[in-house]
Amino acid sequence: MSDTDYTLLESQLTALIGEENDALANASNFVGLLFNALDDINWLGVYVLRGDELVLGPFQGKPACVRIPTGNGVCGTAAATRETQRVADVHAFPGHIACDADSRSEIVVPLIIDDQLIGVLDIDSPSLDRFSAADQQGIESICRTYCEIQARTTTFI
Repeated sequence: MSDTDYTLLESQLTALIGEENDALANASNFVGLLFNALDDINWLGVYVLRGDELVLGPFQGKPACVRIPTGNGVCGTAAATRETQRVADVHAFPGHIACDADSRSEIVVPLIIDDQLIGVLDIDSPSLDRFSAADQQGIESICRTYCEIQARTTTFI
């Protein structure tokens, strides 16, 4: 179980990117902050919606799948349903796309600005059932804050 202080992490995110107007810089720092703050994860990144597929954006971890069709795998399902996907065992998820064979569990949160899906935040762990309901709530809250800040940027990723 995670003992991450998501309220503190959200404050750190706001301090880090709250005044920056470049969306790519903000996405990069968002990913870097979370990757270094969360324990027991092996990959964390943003996939950006481009047409009907998700395209790899800023990330931390091993090289990853570059394009994921909307509706495919955990990321594509989160994008298609616009609902967080918290998967205890990725090998039991129908249609799971294995970018890293070491990943065992995953959480994917849709990123929505002005009711428009802009992408997803994808977090993988080498441990089964890594992400709790409390983790999901905390990560979703951080993603909402990130999207509120991104809505004010002058460039887009």
